[in-house]
Amino acid sequence: MTFTELMERAAQGFDALGAGVLVIGLLWSVGLAMRTWRSAGGRRAYQALRESFGGVLLLSLEVLVAADLIRTVAVAPTVQNVAVLGLIVLIRTFLSFSLQVEIDGALPWRRAFTSGAVHVARAASSAGDAGRPPAEPAGES
Repeated sequence: MTFTELMERAAQGFDALGAGVLVIGLLWSVGLAMRTWRSAGGRRAYQALRESFGGVLLLSLEVLVAADLIRTVAVAPTVQNVAVLGLIVLIRTFLSFSLQVEIDGALPWRRAFTSGAVHVARAASSAGDAGRPPAEPAGES
């Protein structure tokens, strides 16, 4: 077996893995949504389905990009294939970005402001300071 054939098989393996992630992830997401529906209702189940399947889509896009990279770089590194790969990566990056914004509900650089983690950390640090006596100014003893 030549190196090119080995790399083509590796790319096919990544393609199969990406498809498997989609199928298994869809089943897992639907199961999670059904469980959520029973305990929290339809609206929360829909949200759980969107968030979980969105994450599955992101993961499978990453795996499929790896397959395309292997195929382009190791199997057939022509200028045309590299241009096609660049276009595929650009489209998949846009899709990944859009999915992430859809899942989080905020742009990545605004996520810290909307997640609440910053507010919780501030509240915890200010609550911790409330129990301490105020610091004495420098120079006083």
